Amino acid sequence: MLATAATLLIAQSNPNAINNDQARVIFANDKPHAKNAPHDHKLNRVMIYLTAGKQEITPVGGKAEVLNIKAGDVKWSAASGMHTSEVVSDEALKIVEVEVKKPGDPSKTPKTDLDPLKVAPKDYHLEFENAQVRVVRVKFPAHHQVPQHEHLLNRVVVYLTDQNGKMISADGKEETATHKAGEASWGGPVKHKEENLMDKPFEAIVVEFKS
Repeated sequence: MLATAATLLIAQSNPNAINNDQARVIFANDKPHAKNAPHDHKLNRVMIYLTAGKQEITPVGGKAEVLNIKAGDVKWSAASGMHTSEVVSDEALKIVEVEVKKPGDPSKTPKTDLDPLKVAPKDYHLEFENAQVRVVRVKFPAHHQVPQHEHLLNRVVVYLTDQNGKMISADGKEETATHKAGEASWGGPVKHKEENLMDKPFEAIVVEFKS
């Protein structure tokens, strides 16, 4: 029996839901062996996979493709026509889908000497970049401190692990941030230092919007 996309993909009551003029964040929990009804995606998306599994994507009238997914994978998914999808592995596939609402603006490419990719290349790794987004993986060891750096673009942060961190702004103001693995948050331009306060590593995916 086909399941509706709304049933499997959209958690309207999720307290971490983000929906603004640049992005919409969808928390998907695709159950195994339950084929979605035919649907399309009118917007490009960044897909962050919280769990591992296999997913079969079948375009209407086309050939099926099976995606082999690892927990923590992040992929670009271009807008697509009508298709069905089904998790063909035995566990639910949890995904955070970040829909990109606006076209890219070439003037929005981050250019600063305090770019975290330059300041802390061991902590910030570029996953991919295109005209609309820059996607960065963040990994801090336990109790690790990151020197002052600057985020120039609005961004969604998806937490692959729990977070308990301290941020110190350029004017010396301190604040803490805590999140659970699987949550997402919205952030704007900022210049700050960061510190992982936990006894374990911290990891997140940052989706920056060039719009």
